[in-house]
Amino acid sequence: MHGIALARSLLFLPADRLERLPKALASGAHALVLDLEDAVAPERKAGAREALARLWPTLGASVRSRLLVRLNASATPWHADDAALLGGLQGLGAAMPAKVESPSDLRRLFAAFPARRWLPLIESAEGLGQIDAIARVPGVLRLAFGHLDFQADLGMACDGDEAELAPVRFAFVQASRRAGLAPPVDGVTTALQDTERLGADARRARRFGFGAKLCIHPAQVAPVNAALGPSEEQSAWARRVLVAAAAHGEGAFRFEGAMVDAPVLARARRFAQDHNPKENA
Repeated sequence: MHGIALARSLLFLPADRLERLPKALASGAHALVLDLEDAVAPERKAGAREALARLWPTLGASVRSRLLVRLNASATPWHADDAALLGGLQGLGAAMPAKVESPSDLRRLFAAFPARRWLPLIESAEGLGQIDAIARVPGVLRLAFGHLDFQADLGMACDGDEAELAPVRFAFVQASRRAGLAPPVDGVTTALQDTERLGADARRARRFGFGAKLCIHPAQVAPVNAALGPSEEQSAWARRVLVAAAAHGEGAFRFEGAMVDAPVLARARRFAQDHNPKENA
């Protein structure tokens, strides 16, 4: 499976701060998002694109495959130049178009770059209304939820638990499943010093069926990886179940006091696959 599809942590790095790339790569993040959008001031966007183009030939294939680029939204004056940059980024893991509101936003990109993988950020009521169509555009690998912009678009004032967004998160997971995509990516936690909030947000993402979370600081990576991945106990259980299933053959069977059937085997395979995304990349 594509490595970005298995990633649990996606760490943002401003594209005008590429000198921080070695530290970001060493953070344990499964993927890095080189951000040309919100993290880069308008007057610095052209320079950020040029710096990324210069850096790219110096990066190895394994590094390139862990990288995404967040593009400015299609309605902005920077989108065309961002999209043109993709043509020179051979081996890029995926592209993340911001504020996608229509499948046509992606189809134009797919037509220009049919080999690219996409993680569209859905950040508005219109995007949510089109989520199933967006998820089914060729090349889409998984969906990402820009929950802060979504709240701003609807004039919402959520508390820390974001209970008001529960139906929206459920819609992301449903649309991903219907389209056969990898589990979606939840939004950032802005409270950099609040480890309890980060842990609660990551655990909520997992309960809803999200497979990953966006991070804005290297210190957030390890807690997110731990919260969204199987525990050592779950991974060990999965290995035992799969060994027993291989020995048993087809059909349901009893194992460690419980019945093992197709849904249980699917869960065990998911735990085994999710244990270390980088090994499966």
